[in-house]
Amino acid sequence: MRAALERGYERRLATSVDPARAPRHVGVILDGNRRWAKASGFETRSGHQAGGDKVLELTEWCEQVGVEVVTLWMLSTDNLTRPPAELEPLLAIIEDTVDRLARDGRWRVHPVGALDLLPPSTRCAVEEAAKATASHTGLHVNVAVGYGGRREIADAVRSLLSEHAARGTTLEELVEVLDVEHIAEHLYTAGQPDPDLVIRTSGEQRLSGFLLWQSAHSEYYFCEAYWPDFRRVDFLRALRSYEQRERRYGS
Repeated sequence: MRAALERGYERRLATSVDPARAPRHVGVILDGNRRWAKASGFETRSGHQAGGDKVLELTEWCEQVGVEVVTLWMLSTDNLTRPPAELEPLLAIIEDTVDRLARDGRWRVHPVGALDLLPPSTRCAVEEAAKATASHTGLHVNVAVGYGGRREIADAVRSLLSEHAARGTTLEELVEVLDVEHIAEHLYTAGQPDPDLVIRTSGEQRLSGFLLWQSAHSEYYFCEAYWPDFRRVDFLRALRSYEQRERRYGS
């Protein structure tokens, strides 16, 4: 009975979501894999694997409602300092998840992060997925691996300075013309719309450095469920909440 009621509620939610008002870009902080594993009596690796499987479900849900871009924060720069016993299986799961996204054949995979910080196998997996899906026209899936918001801004400024140095622009000349768009053009997500909606699972209510520049005018939705427990009904609730808001773009 309960399952039938939940299915009915999910159907009602789905019909209440207006595709015309759906966010173009959704960012997701995939949080709570380790806590889910601990609460379920599993090893940490099982939590990460369940989280990887959930990624494939989320991309389906995004496609169904007309989302154009989804950014999935799979691994932060801080996560790279975790003990090898946890980090190595996690990286293997990320590599497999990215490969599964690419093999689906519908979605375009784009790496978002400091790839130079990643082990060669992980970097290769992400780059190969991007190369294999470069011509795909479906949902654009940003895989944020080795990602940190402060690092991204620093990399953008470094790239900007290098570009202008190669042109022969002096520092004084650059200072005269520099504006926010110059930096935006060098972010990992250059050319993409900024996220309209940022979702974080596990009950935590902070960005932790996720898309710091791009999320200046985003709407936020914090969900209590750990990432492996995140359901389509939770996703639809986030969309409904987003649609009900009057966006003021920082005012």
